[in-house]
Amino acid sequence: MKYQYWLSNIKGVGSQTIKKLLKFSGTAEALYAMRKEQIEKIAGIEMHTAAAIAESRKNWKPDEAYEKLTERGIKFISWEMEQYPKRFRTIANPPYSIYVKGKLPDERKNSVAIVGARMSSDYGRVMALRLGKALAERGVSIISGMARGIDTYGHCGAINGGGETFAVFGCGIDICYPESNHNLYNKILESGGLISEYPPGQKPLPQLFPARNRMISAFSDTIIVIEAKERSGSLITADFALEQGKDIYAVPGRTTDALSRGCNNLIRQGAGIITDVESFLEDLGLPAEKASSQENLKHLSLEKEEELVYSCVDLRPRSMEELAFRTGLKAQVLADILPVLMQKDLIIETFQNYYVRSS
Repeated sequence: MKYQYWLSNIKGVGSQTIKKLLKFSGTAEALYAMRKEQIEKIAGIEMHTAAAIAESRKNWKPDEAYEKLTERGIKFISWEMEQYPKRFRTIANPPYSIYVKGKLPDERKNSVAIVGARMSSDYGRVMALRLGKALAERGVSIISGMARGIDTYGHCGAINGGGETFAVFGCGIDICYPESNHNLYNKILESGGLISEYPPGQKPLPQLFPARNRMISAFSDTIIVIEAKERSGSLITADFALEQGKDIYAVPGRTTDALSRGCNNLIRQGAGIITDVESFLEDLGLPAEKASSQENLKHLSLEKEEELVYSCVDLRPRSMEELAFRTGLKAQVLADILPVLMQKDLIIETFQNYYVRSS
């Protein structure tokens, strides 16, 4: 593994080139031992690539480098290893190797990707939360990219539903991107995993993110797009999903909204349409949403003022100021009640001091 780790860290040498090299050398260890002149003779390998390989060996200590990686709790998995995801072996241009913190999705379980706009609307965020939560409650793994907006709320919905969620990065997994998602980064690790094809230390660069979208799609059985402009990274994920034969669903929006055009176009082209959570669950062959006796007990056990506040929260995020106006309660009273309703899993704080019903 230590030589495979070295091979995956050579700048400018991608997965396709690595395949050519290994076809000739047989193993990464054998390649490490080859002279520059030998590498230059490999069919399809340019001189600058051979030079990059030779240069990479000068200051690379395989044992020390690999030990430092494992000490940081990062798992390295290459194409040559049994643990390499089976779903990746059938896609075009699969990554030679991946880095994992936490765990990989269980390929025996159903998995759904939730992707969409970074600059999302209240409506989009609520839909991502509700879908993530409903799916996670039914044992479905949620896959996304931990970007701001829809990705973040899809992950949060899965966490609220007590399920597993996995983030695929467009940078090294030792870098929390965006930085504002530091708490989410740690929460995902509690039950799921962080995954990247880029080595630790790789900074987030715009050109790296489209490629990671093929991995989000590859990990998933179904892709949900919630809010996307006509030219959007989420549509790149949808394109990869089409190539990989995955099911695509989109949440429709108003024809006048720029954020709705990508989703509405997907639906026009034949993507499934999500009109409500329950119907979508039925499409996937999952049990329809039903209030459990435990949820009913939570609701019945509410105090009078808690019931009042709960009745004023709906599926559109409401601010504390709006709830204070609607209920006639003082801000301090609300500040005591809202955490209780969240503890009982009846409401969710979508962003600071804005609340929606959890279902």
